[in-house]
Amino acid sequence: MKAIDLRSPRLQAQLLLRRAGAPACIAVALCLLGVAGGVWAWQQRAVAAQLEARPLPVASLAVAAAAPAASANDNLARFYATLGPQRHAEQHVKQLFDLAAKHGLVLAQGEYKSSYDKASRVSTYQVMLPLKGGYAAVWRFALQALRAMPFASLDELSFRREQIADTQLEARLRLTFYLTDAPSGSAGETP
Repeated sequence: MKAIDLRSPRLQAQLLLRRAGAPACIAVALCLLGVAGGVWAWQQRAVAAQLEARPLPVASLAVAAAAPAASANDNLARFYATLGPQRHAEQHVKQLFDLAAKHGLVLAQGEYKSSYDKASRVSTYQVMLPLKGGYAAVWRFALQALRAMPFASLDELSFRREQIADTQLEARLRLTFYLTDAPSGSAGETP
C-alpha cells in the first residue's frame, strides 16, 4: 500500500476545491478573468497612448505640406494618363502568358471580351485565364501582373483543388484592362 502525502500541492488544491464547492470555484474563476481583462485593457490603452504620442515622420509632413490640392482637371488628366494603349491589348495578353511561364504556371487558352464606354471614352478588355500551378506561384503571378500593368484590375481569382493532397491546383483569374485609343494627354480633353 502506498502512503498518501498530504503535503502534496496537488492534493491540497483538490481538497480545497471540494471544500469550497462549485459556486465558489466559479466565482474565483470569474474574478481572475475580470482581473486579466482589466490588465489587458490597461495595456491596450498604454500602447494607444504611445502611438498617439509618437510624432509623424518629418518626410511625410514635408510631402503633405508641399503637395498642392489637385484640381478636377488635373485628376482627370492623371486618370487618362494611367490608362493603357488600346492598340497594344494583344501585347498585354502576351505579357500575361510570359509572366505565367516565368512563374512556372500552365496557362491554357483564355476567354477575351472587349467593350467601349462612349461617355468616358475608355475601352475595357476583360481576360479570363485558367491557370494550373502552386498557390503561391498563382498569387505571385497575379501581383506581378498588376505591377506590370497599372491599368489592370484583378476582378476575380478563384482556386480549385481536386484532392487535398494535390500540390497543383486549378485557378481562374479574371483581369480587366482599362485602355484608351487617344494619345496620352488628349483623352481627358473635351471635344
